[in-house]
Amino acid sequence: MADVFKDSYDAEGTAGSGAGGADGSGRSYLVGLIGSGIGPSLSPALHEREADRQGLRYVYRLIDIDKLRAGPEAVGELVRAARDLGFDGLNITHPCKQLVIEHLDGLAPQAEALGAVNTVVFEADGRATGHNTDVTGFAASFARGLPDAPMERVVQLGAGGAGAAVAHATLTLGAGHVTVVDALPERATALAAALNRHFGPDRATGATPDRLPELLAAADGIVHATPTGMAAHPGLPFPARLLHSGLWVAEVVYRPLETQLLATARALGCATLDGGGMAVFQAADAFRLFTGREPDSARMLAHIAELAGAVPAPK
Repeated sequence: MADVFKDSYDAEGTAGSGAGGADGSGRSYLVGLIGSGIGPSLSPALHEREADRQGLRYVYRLIDIDKLRAGPEAVGELVRAARDLGFDGLNITHPCKQLVIEHLDGLAPQAEALGAVNTVVFEADGRATGHNTDVTGFAASFARGLPDAPMERVVQLGAGGAGAAVAHATLTLGAGHVTVVDALPERATALAAALNRHFGPDRATGATPDRLPELLAAADGIVHATPTGMAAHPGLPFPARLLHSGLWVAEVVYRPLETQLLATARALGCATLDGGGMAVFQAADAFRLFTGREPDSARMLAHIAELAGAVPAPK
């Protein structure tokens, strides 16, 4: 499976080998993204554009398990291959954010609390350390895009790796109560229990999708944290009739920026937040971990608007 990385090499050696950094430091970077259906990801362009503005030699590769015809359990082998081939780090996305943990040497406190990893840094001694920048990414995006949104009763759809992160972020931002809805009841219940351990009793409960009508009727807002709406998974995550103008709607999906959920919600008069801000702020935090350099988040926000702004919602 290591063959997937061979195009990350050139005549000068690996991008992560320290040969020929464009900033004159002699340092260069090789990173990648592991996940399913990630062909439309804007992460390579976001990272490489910011690195270019900073004068860094920086190569970002997509490692799509679908193209490899591999299951999510292959993430361990892919992480080991990346480390052996000189990668500086990896981003991890659906469906590998939780599965990758058992293949790492250590976890940063936030990733350990969440039980999900979206960023792996290969240390100088070869150790692979897992981080989670989704929490800070979503929190920064929400504070920027929906600063005055009521948050007494929040419904979150999705309890996977991204769901764990945004639920933590939502409660950190001051939500009174979060109801986590997932098609797998045990996953919703487990995430709610973890949230209550971290934030205190009765801050979260788990629920199944059949309860969405009653939950959304009484909610201040909904956070959507499933893959539905992505370019590879178009459509609505629940019937449009459940939306009403009293809801705010926050999206995690960012490709396209205008998902069918957001387009439908906006037409009803809902306040909305697209997934672009989270994508940028989590990428900025990952860039900092990979390089030790401070990214320009405002510049990256302009980049994602340019890169994804013209992509329409799927029909």
